Amino acid sequence: MKHVIIGNGPAGVIAAETIRKNAPVDDIVLIGDEPGPPYSRMAIPNFLAGNTNEAGTYLRRDKNYFARLQIVQISGRAVHVSSRTRTVKMEDGSVVDFDKLLIATGARPRMPLISGIDSPGVHACWTLDDARAIMDLAVPGARVILIGAGFVGCIVMEALAARGVDLTVIEKRDRMLPNMMGKGAGEMIQRWCEKKGIKVHTATRVAGIIGDGSPLTVRLSNGTQLHADLVVHSAGTTPNIEFLRGSGIRYLQGVVVDASMQTNVPGVYAAGDCAEAFDSASCRSMISGVQPNAADQAYCAALNMTGKSAFQRGLRQIDVFDTMGLISSSFGQWQGVRGGQWVEIADEEHFKYLRLEFSQDVLIGCNTVGVTEHASILRGLIQHHVHLGEWKDLLLQDPTRLKDAYRECVQQQYVHQASPYHVPGTSYPGELRQSV
Repeated sequence: MKHVIIGNGPAGVIAAETIRKNAPVDDIVLIGDEPGPPYSRMAIPNFLAGNTNEAGTYLRRDKNYFARLQIVQISGRAVHVSSRTRTVKMEDGSVVDFDKLLIATGARPRMPLISGIDSPGVHACWTLDDARAIMDLAVPGARVILIGAGFVGCIVMEALAARGVDLTVIEKRDRMLPNMMGKGAGEMIQRWCEKKGIKVHTATRVAGIIGDGSPLTVRLSNGTQLHADLVVHSAGTTPNIEFLRGSGIRYLQGVVVDASMQTNVPGVYAAGDCAEAFDSASCRSMISGVQPNAADQAYCAALNMTGKSAFQRGLRQIDVFDTMGLISSSFGQWQGVRGGQWVEIADEEHFKYLRLEFSQDVLIGCNTVGVTEHASILRGLIQHHVHLGEWKDLLLQDPTRLKDAYRECVQQQYVHQASPYHVPGTSYPGELRQSV
């Protein structure tokens, strides 16, 4: 059996290791489109901040690691997959045949539609090459403009701030971290960043970038003009799936997979930032671009590629984030649902915030800022869809009573499930299937 994995990021590497563990004599080919050892993009900000060296970004430090596991590495870009001939065509014209295929190509930075975005001195922060270029320009005191204050943008923001630059952040939405935080939480995080010396413009677009090096002139939608020695953009990502056109493999926003991470083509799987999976909690298919999900999906896919039977229960809709020392979190359906109820409390002086979202008597999502003592309770209530009964109304009056609600409602639910009259439900048939 020959297993081919396109993509040598965390998902690809975990899948290759899992296949080797479960299929000791099968052939494994790991394809990556960048030279050098496989590395983690999530480690790049640490490298940029000076907290680790370049080797610290590598997924596996031993240079002979993959050779010892008899995993063949190929450096190059895949340009087409044929599900009929079961082959991968490479950019150099070579062809790699497969029995089982995993698509783990991840994503790339979305290029903002801004005139001058391709000027010298303007960079994404996605690859090691990007990080090297940024480090050359982000010297102490340099004027740096960061476009985008989403999840990745805020990680890059902290790394740039650690380099001692004069930093300005531009976010087109009305708050920071708009894809994981509501307005109250996002605005509190903005005030915290401004307290740390970072200038933040929300509800503002970059209209254009003028210049061919240092200094650059950045025009904002509010008419302001800023000068910069470096511009870094972090305006979201796009899955790397263009090479699948004409392959017969179904994709929408990402590669569409079922609970086993298999596509519509038998023996072809996908995992990570390019995979679009159904999430039972939100009842929609989605891409969850966080590394824990990528790791879970890769492990699940690899087990199935080796003849095991595994499935994903759902996506982890959990984000815990450290912004310049302020811990925030977003669990579940933090945006709420139509007809749902919510409660919000804030301590502006001490940067503490809590918002709970309910659907009937079930806590379905939350945002927190500066509140860490309830993290495991919130996670448990949301993930296990605990019915709160009268405690829902009590929490609407005083959301700080989460500990009491958890103790009483979870204990009551466990007693009910232990009853001889309780008939357990199941989401997936088959007692021998393994949940990941």
